[in-house]
Amino acid sequence: MVSYKPRNILITGAAGFIGCHVANRLVRNYPDYKIVVLDKLDYCSNLKNLNPSKASPNFKFVAGDIGSADLVNYLLFTESIDTIMHFAAQTHVDNSFGNSFEFTKNNIYGTHVLLEACKVTGQIRRFIHVSTDEVYGETDEDAVVGNHEASQLLPSNPYSATKAGAEMLVMAYGRSYGLPVITTRGNNVYGPNQFPEKLIPKFILLAMRGKVLPIHGDGSNVRSYLYCEDVAEAFEVILHKGEVGHVYNIGTKKERRVIDVAKDICKLFSMDPETSIEFVENRPFNDQRYFLDDQKLKNIGWSERVVWEDGLKKTIDWYTKHPNWWGDVSGALLPHPRMLTMPGGRHIDSEEPNGTITPVNGPKLPNGSSNL
Repeated sequence: MVSYKPRNILITGAAGFIGCHVANRLVRNYPDYKIVVLDKLDYCSNLKNLNPSKASPNFKFVAGDIGSADLVNYLLFTESIDTIMHFAAQTHVDNSFGNSFEFTKNNIYGTHVLLEACKVTGQIRRFIHVSTDEVYGETDEDAVVGNHEASQLLPSNPYSATKAGAEMLVMAYGRSYGLPVITTRGNNVYGPNQFPEKLIPKFILLAMRGKVLPIHGDGSNVRSYLYCEDVAEAFEVILHKGEVGHVYNIGTKKERRVIDVAKDICKLFSMDPETSIEFVENRPFNDQRYFLDDQKLKNIGWSERVVWEDGLKKTIDWYTKHPNWWGDVSGALLPHPRMLTMPGGRHIDSEEPNGTITPVNGPKLPNGSSNL
């Protein structure tokens, strides 16, 4: 089995949800690694997500856009980056139906800029591209075997189409230029620090406010949910043991209908699901099921640790203790949020993490990229 040890890692989009848990984990567990976070601080990111790392000497934060070639090249050179973990993306399916061009710009063009910078600098030893289970499209309801890494990509919404497009670029740069690329495709993730446009934190915040939980369609859609720390551990394993040129599914066989997720949250808040759940108009297209075969990742040493009941309780506990983490999120709690209805402004702490870069003689740092 391969064993890789990075020195200087650039993590894009790590002020967002999944990326922050990966960045904080690596900063904590590997003090000899330098972790540089590049994030534009879009609406779904928050510098406070990186609070556990900001005082660490091996951590540095840069506010900027992955779409800026000058900035990306500058960072790769000046920080001697040898590894990239690319989380930055627009990810909310609802938003992709209303503002699809932003998804093409961030998810495809932003990825292309990073890949081109890797080709130009010639110093990258690992490029880990974070994709999604949604690129496979809808899984048959009666399927007993999940999509494996060689399954056909059949995206069904603008978000997943842009993620599949980005994957094609990653694969092409691996084949044409020999870039050492690895791609991951993951199930749904939940836990602390997730912006409440996503199902579980939205339902939690609505329940905290005593409001009804809106479900798209009839609630029969099936999803698989992994707790954020399990996913962060998966990326830790892939970073050190993943093989170049390979794809890894990050998934779980434990599936839940959306209606059952809502009922579980109602139960923990002592709410009557009969009066606390409301069925609303469905998305233009809502895949019925995503199901992954995760054996390949298990073969290199990863396994799911946190059971659903414990993870959900931990998540509720965090949101209960941090009700104002995101400020005004009323737009995100609507049944059908759109980017244009979100409250404006970035979620920036007055105190920035240690080591924020503002180079005097370097390129101008433009406003940035989007985040998971």
